[in-house]
Amino acid sequence: MHIAVVGAGAVGGYYGARLARSGERVSLIARGAHLRAIRERGLLVWSPLGDHVVRVEADSDPARVGPVDLVILAVKTYANAQVLPLLPDLCGPATVVLTLQNGVASADALADAVGEARVLAGTTYVATAIIAPGLILQTGVHRRVILGEAFGERREVSARAARIATILAGADVHAEAVPDGRVPVWEKLVYLATFAAFTGAARRPAGAIWQDEIGRAAFLDVAREVEAVARAEGVPIAADVITRMAGYLDALPPDTRSSLLIDLQQGKPTEVEALQGEVVRRGRAHGVPTPGMTALYAALRAATG
Repeated sequence: MHIAVVGAGAVGGYYGARLARSGERVSLIARGAHLRAIRERGLLVWSPLGDHVVRVEADSDPARVGPVDLVILAVKTYANAQVLPLLPDLCGPATVVLTLQNGVASADALADAVGEARVLAGTTYVATAIIAPGLILQTGVHRRVILGEAFGERREVSARAARIATILAGADVHAEAVPDGRVPVWEKLVYLATFAAFTGAARRPAGAIWQDEIGRAAFLDVAREVEAVARAEGVPIAADVITRMAGYLDALPPDTRSSLLIDLQQGKPTEVEALQGEVVRRGRAHGVPTPGMTALYAALRAATG
């Protein structure tokens, strides 16, 4: 399978490297010093699972790559306006496009760019960072991808979702295909939008909020707001999504920072609109109150504006 990874940064580059090592043909879409380093020295991954260098195709222009079998979209959502118009250059008659972006609006945005029929919705759990051009550091060993259909009936796992999960599993990724790709995306948003909002607004890591009695209670209240919006959307997320989230946070190292907090501290753009903003807007559309998330969203908008 020929796979193009659009956004070969910390997440996309990591999965692209794994897929290339497993024997798939991979084309990384990157730019700048990162692209030059990949072309000159290969893509280096440092990981508790083992360090390796992968020689892989890389380009800044999807038109030079041409149609592929699978596109994995892994850019930050704030880059969509520049990136999505380029995706048709990678699409042939049978091309599938899988989004691993944060937030719940990515599949719709992709459908506008390449058509609903091509789109799979997915989410990932992995901790990686670019620490130098051409060098990705993985912390921890999680490398999980959950994917499924974004549109249509979504009553059973589709053949194409199952095939892609199998290919990812062959690259030593913990991959799972599900019938409804919206479910894992929204379940992650319950946690991520809340975690990013509190750590970003407080400018503190997870433990400063979760280990404080008032902070923990407020965190859970806001997570329930996101859960209520998901249910108003008609997405059948798990009944115990909050309980599972709390267990995850109990085990999370207290110094863990959200990517939104890291971006704020580094003066970079953030995904506030794709996370907190999307919850607030969809809540209003469904008449679901989101007072906690709205306050956090307002604070983060002021911080990034």
